[in-house]
Amino acid sequence: MFQEGLIVAAYGKRYNVELPDGRILSCVTRGKKVDNAAGDRVTVTLTADKEGVIEKTAERNTLLYRSNAFKSKILAANVTQILIVLATQPSFYEDLLNRCLVAAEAAGIRAVIILNKCDLPNPQAMQKLAQYAALGYHTLQLNAKESVDSLKPLLSGHTSVLVGQSGMGKSTIINSLLPEARSKTQEISATLDSGKHTTTATHLYHLDSDSAIIDSPGLQEFGLYHIEEADLEYAFVEFRPLIGHCKFNNCTHTHEPECAILEAFKNGQIAPERLQIFQQIRTENTVQIYG
Repeated sequence: MFQEGLIVAAYGKRYNVELPDGRILSCVTRGKKVDNAAGDRVTVTLTADKEGVIEKTAERNTLLYRSNAFKSKILAANVTQILIVLATQPSFYEDLLNRCLVAAEAAGIRAVIILNKCDLPNPQAMQKLAQYAALGYHTLQLNAKESVDSLKPLLSGHTSVLVGQSGMGKSTIINSLLPEARSKTQEISATLDSGKHTTTATHLYHLDSDSAIIDSPGLQEFGLYHIEEADLEYAFVEFRPLIGHCKFNNCTHTHEPECAILEAFKNGQIAPERLQIFQQIRTENTVQIYG
């Protein structure tokens, strides 16, 4: 007996699939290949009262994933918005922030940058947030332990996915939005200046009939091997007006004379961190292709 459903949790090779009547099935896929994620719409066959097999995955509107030369990891499917969670403490990796932004741009997903724990002063973090706001990204300052009211309007009508490194407060945001979710939280390791992993699976929670939010495990790295070179430069929003204006059609934006992007960098129109991460990702992908 076939049933249509929605993947609401992904635990490695096993998935929780929500049926239209609200029942939850514990499902596996046929064969060894595992390429489903929270947010996928699937067709399942019931094998027991609360178990099933995923037979087919519906075409996706969007897909957020990371990859290297050897494997890829799907983070979420059919999302309309990515919420990149940073914090004033512990310190966040700007490299990871930029990689998340590139992945969102390449996938056609709206990106929102949240700076959490704003009750803990960090002028440098505030300054960084302002730089990304100047690029046109929607930014939000938050103290999730106190209130998430300012976040709620941004979630309405969207299927959002929370991403970020461990310790930024993603679980606290989920707890504040949905106390019944009881997502685990954990104290920050001051010694390592990084958060400890608390979310080991990906979960989708319904906020209302038109809105949902997906909580994902903390990230430490975000490979972008799957992004083509032309798509990579377009994923940097400040590069877009300059694309096609370099002297050479095959310009790599690393050393060539009369490169429009390098000239913009010299004139202060492109931040050093942004040019550096572009060149780093491009080098990584080139090495993996030809190395």
